[in-house]
Amino acid sequence: MNFPRFSKDPRAEQSLRHSVRDGVAYSVMAGAGEHYISAYALFLKATTAQISWLAAFPSLLGSFAQLFSAWLASRLGRRKAIILFGVVLQTAMWLPIIWLPYFFPAHAVTILIVCVALYFAGGHLATPVWNSLMGDLVPERRRGRFFARRTRLMSMTTFLALVGAGLLLHGFEAADRVRLGFMLVFTLAALARLYSATQLARMHDPESVPSPIDWPALPGLWQRMRGSHCVRFTFFFAAMQFAAAIAAPFFVVYMLRDLGFSYLQYMSATALAVVAQFGSLRMWGRLGDIFGNRVILTVTGSVIPFFPVLWLVSPHFAYVVILQMLGGLFWAGFSLSASNYLYDTVSPERRAAYSAVHNVFTSLAIFVGALLGGFLSLVVPENFTLFGKSWHWTSSLWGVLVVSSLARGVVALSLAPALREVREVRQLTPAGLMLRVVRFNALGELIFDMLAFTRRRLRSSGPA
Repeated sequence: MNFPRFSKDPRAEQSLRHSVRDGVAYSVMAGAGEHYISAYALFLKATTAQISWLAAFPSLLGSFAQLFSAWLASRLGRRKAIILFGVVLQTAMWLPIIWLPYFFPAHAVTILIVCVALYFAGGHLATPVWNSLMGDLVPERRRGRFFARRTRLMSMTTFLALVGAGLLLHGFEAADRVRLGFMLVFTLAALARLYSATQLARMHDPESVPSPIDWPALPGLWQRMRGSHCVRFTFFFAAMQFAAAIAAPFFVVYMLRDLGFSYLQYMSATALAVVAQFGSLRMWGRLGDIFGNRVILTVTGSVIPFFPVLWLVSPHFAYVVILQMLGGLFWAGFSLSASNYLYDTVSPERRAAYSAVHNVFTSLAIFVGALLGGFLSLVVPENFTLFGKSWHWTSSLWGVLVVSSLARGVVALSLAPALREVREVRQLTPAGLMLRVVRFNALGELIFDMLAFTRRRLRSSGPA
């Protein structure tokens, strides 16, 4: 795979190339597997409450896996073994996800929830030490561009896997063989993760013993927390994930059940959101390197609250596609800048421990948010009276979407202003950033990327 150089250390440079291949293989698993887990649950007749548990329980179990990961890394002193164990666990969990619901159909959804929780626990086990490892391998000044480029390749692969799996499911749906379609796409996901493990096994693990998690002294704790960039960022990010998780598990339910989308329409709407993501990542990475990550977090965090309530405007497929693409654009900027801000604010030796604590707060926030969304989907009435006027919602999920939008807005207004840029960067106002985003052409970037990728492949192959 043709990839520019990012490190002068040959071992680090080779490891980054393996990391890119790992990311691409992971993306096949995500596109063909993870994106269709909720659809699989609906196929198994899951209720809305069970869908909320499908989103919530893996986050809860994952939070404990992350703490255990940081503790284990500080004891072992080597990170790669922990990463590989988590990845192998993820690979193995695809087998019971595929088969157990058919051996025990009366408990199919419960079994699926437990298996998916273990699957994500494997991923969470690997995440803190993987963050620590990558922080040591990627040079600081090239971090934004490396992760933007890697994430762009991952997003492109996710798009292709998502489309392929969607077309496969559509074909099997037409033949009334949906179960076999899910078995095939999930088998592909397992094989992709297995290849990912082989690439991770070939990466160099520098001599770096992560610091253990030191619980802070209670005297003066509040004053230290108020002055900590890390703590302010963690509270902001976890709060935004809580607000997003109120609605996030139910967009699949809303499209497939309430709007009556086919698997082909669901795939198309989801895939075009991925197009917007990877088409914009170069822009977000370049802006983050030059102007810092804080301004991107502030702007994207201010736009994201509007998306759930915009789903109430129209049920038409074309409108949903446009909304998904806009969501992909701004969520790409938010996620990439949040990841890079985490690297900026934490010293290398404490990165695994802090990443674990940060992700624990985030996972717990997602757990609570998803359960709250599931509870609201059951208790919010479809008919109600407000200001003397009767209102009717065509879906019980409309109330969930409104609450999620309001919660995101509160987080953006109350916590985002407390973030501070921690690097020396050029100044750019939020209005200036929005102007650059408005002028951005995601489709043009996508076409340019595909042409450039094809040209590089032809050049690398050369004459026989």
